[in-house]
Amino acid sequence: KDLPPGPLPPFIDVGSNFASYAIQEDNLLAQLVQNGRRVVFMGDDTWEGLFPKKFFRSYFFPSFNVKDLHTVDDGILQHLYPTVDSGEWDVLIAHFLGVDHCGHKHGPDHPEMAKKLTQMNEMLRSLVDHVGNDTLLLVAGDHGMTETGDHGGDSEKEVNAALFVYSRTPLFGSGPPEEPETIPQVNLVPTMALLLGVPIPYSNIGEVMAELFSGDGDTVSAALQQLSVYHINAKQVNRFLQSYSLVAQDLPAEQLQHLQELFSSAVEEHTQLLAQVQGTTVVPAELESRLGSLIGRFQRYLREARAVCTQSWARFHPLRMVGGCILIASSCLLCYMVSELATSSHSFCRSCLLYPLPWVLVGALLGLAHVFTQKGLDLLLGSSWAEPRVPPFLLASLVMLLVGKLHWDGRLTVPESPKQQLLGFSSYRREIWYLLCLVAMLLVCVRLSSFFHQCREEIPQCRPSVFLSPLASLRNTRAKNLFYLLCVALLAGLVYAVQSWLRHYGNLNSSDPLVLFVRWGFPLVVLCIACYWAVASSADDSLGKLQELVQVAVVVFPRAVYGLASVGLLLLLCNPMTVFAKDTRELAGSIVTPYLGVPSSEVDFRHVIPQIYKRMQESQRSRLERGSCRATVAAYGLGSVYSAALVIALTLLGFLLMLLHSERLSFAFLLLFVEAFVLLHIHTCARGLAGDAEPFSVPWYAVISWLLAASQFFYSTGHQPIFPAIHWNAAFVGFHLDHSTNLLPAVLVGANTFASHILFAVGCPLLLLWPFVCEMANSQRKKPKKESREELQEVEERMMEMRLRESPEKFSTALLRLGLKYLFVLGAQLLACVCAAMILRRHLMVWKVFAPK
Repeated sequence: KDLPPGPLPPFIDVGSNFASYAIQEDNLLAQLVQNGRRVVFMGDDTWEGLFPKKFFRSYFFPSFNVKDLHTVDDGILQHLYPTVDSGEWDVLIAHFLGVDHCGHKHGPDHPEMAKKLTQMNEMLRSLVDHVGNDTLLLVAGDHGMTETGDHGGDSEKEVNAALFVYSRTPLFGSGPPEEPETIPQVNLVPTMALLLGVPIPYSNIGEVMAELFSGDGDTVSAALQQLSVYHINAKQVNRFLQSYSLVAQDLPAEQLQHLQELFSSAVEEHTQLLAQVQGTTVVPAELESRLGSLIGRFQRYLREARAVCTQSWARFHPLRMVGGCILIASSCLLCYMVSELATSSHSFCRSCLLYPLPWVLVGALLGLAHVFTQKGLDLLLGSSWAEPRVPPFLLASLVMLLVGKLHWDGRLTVPESPKQQLLGFSSYRREIWYLLCLVAMLLVCVRLSSFFHQCREEIPQCRPSVFLSPLASLRNTRAKNLFYLLCVALLAGLVYAVQSWLRHYGNLNSSDPLVLFVRWGFPLVVLCIACYWAVASSADDSLGKLQELVQVAVVVFPRAVYGLASVGLLLLLCNPMTVFAKDTRELAGSIVTPYLGVPSSEVDFRHVIPQIYKRMQESQRSRLERGSCRATVAAYGLGSVYSAALVIALTLLGFLLMLLHSERLSFAFLLLFVEAFVLLHIHTCARGLAGDAEPFSVPWYAVISWLLAASQFFYSTGHQPIFPAIHWNAAFVGFHLDHSTNLLPAVLVGANTFASHILFAVGCPLLLLWPFVCEMANSQRKKPKKESREELQEVEERMMEMRLRESPEKFSTALLRLGLKYLFVLGAQLLACVCAAMILRRHLMVWKVFAPK
């Protein structure tokens, strides 16, 4: 988008490159059209929105389907050679996309990339034979690509691309340079404008490529021609700086004055030199030396002007930055105080003034900021490369600290308190070993999650995980089939585990729409995802006549998943209850025996007597119930009524988010669910061993560990806080052609990027609910020995999460406090990132490391 106008792209325009709004500022194509040049375009249809009604003839092809490698390229090749031979054009632009799409779909090292490069090589070989002697051929890329085929960041492989210039007429007076020459992208616009004889666009601050203006004369003639184009180039840049400085004050006055002096002196010397040349008062040797010196002065002016603009256009407002940091810090402080003082609202205002911890935190933050600005810059920059290792380390350390605290408090030793003695030594020791096994499982999950990492450019020896690439990139058919079966089995196992859990707690007994959806809709979602993975991982050249059917299938199956998941979430929102109520009263009836007539043998009496006894019991129980007005309705699923709704929602969201990732990252999502399950049980077990914990309060260690797990799986699902690591392919899952709006692809890419945070945020209330779901009989109350097993079971089934309904105000307050604690920890993370970006706003790596974070 910035190539035709030629300005310096500011940082925010990274996102604007995907927009196709018409360019209003002065640009090269507008100058060509105004000066009567015939511009023919073929290729990427994005140009149609950028430059409407600017082309003499155009052939547009849909471009945003990154999995389509051939439509744009084949369409261009169909029209390219006839158009070149016709001569009805002054400028011909052909924008090929096959190499770019192949990089996104397969990566740069895939055999499909070799096929596309071979096709481009054949195209260039044929095109060279068709161009005339007065034609200049420019072959350039607007970006490069990483090892995974992505672009959009600022790594060397992304921002560098080759430039190939060819003409049948000799252009260069000297041989090629020993080292490759680096040419800024903004230099292309003034060069092409002057070669085509049109004015340079107003906002361009590039420098002409002098080698293309050497001509075929002697050295002095070539230097005079180069001096002429440099003079035009410098006048245009000077005009832009003067007019820009009148409406904006962001360019330093001292530097503008210095640039004006450079320009004035160079123009004055240029005027004097031309007068002397016309009067033939300069000897050739002196003239050549003065020409070279004057060209150097113009080059210095142009390069310093570009440097001033580059430095000044990155504008910062320190007061606004400080205000933003204060706002975030105040929000965090408010969340903390409310979460701690919500139970004592009558003294809330007084406590806010006298509570010492907020002021201690403010002082600590100021002290850390001072130390950080003095000595911490290099440490922070050096440690940012190993950032994905920090959340797993902190999570494991926090859990180990929890176990250590339980040991120091005597909770992991021989029980001494009456409550622990009630459990019995064997039962208590079993709880301890259970906790230690959970900790071991957590450490295993943390270790396994490191296999799904993405690399940063700053670690050249790093190799990205093989699980990040889609199955279509695998060349080994057997390995591809094996991974596919494992991924599908994982989905089926997830459905089985969720249904088993719901069935265990009695949430699958009714025939409500939500329960029916869990029974039959979940397997259908898995089937659609499996079918989509199957067609998406198939090789293009192996489909043959089924290619059109596959193109339809890769759109239909994801949309079916979107539709089914939407239906499930709507059912969940309309009626989240998965409780089944059953009337246990039985109608009176006669005793039916398999014999007719009067029993005549001992065998007959053995069959009838138990039925008579059972009938007497039922009659006695019925009279007792009528006498006490006792209800005879059994409810299934009340003990997990809240958790069941959250588990269903998390499962649906998990299916959606797995669909937006590559197939083999489903293993990472399996680890995510397992680790979350383990964390919940560690939290429950630790509370049970602590004994005196408040049931309606979630401790800080649980909230922090929950959020650390979310940060851990941000990295373990193949993401990094850098632009090159964004999974742009997620925007096209279920969409074959271009999007009509940027909203939907933004939602899909955002869901892909923040998948772990979405799942852990939705599942955060489980930290409060899970101890009630896992409530044991011996942790509820001290039960008399004379109570029968059936009565104990009835009490247990009546409690669990129903304890929350006994104190609805406490339940609401507990949810509020949990949410505020989660927001506080999340806000503390955000505050640290914002402060780092503010302090390091002039750092070389601010746009590479700190701002994206």
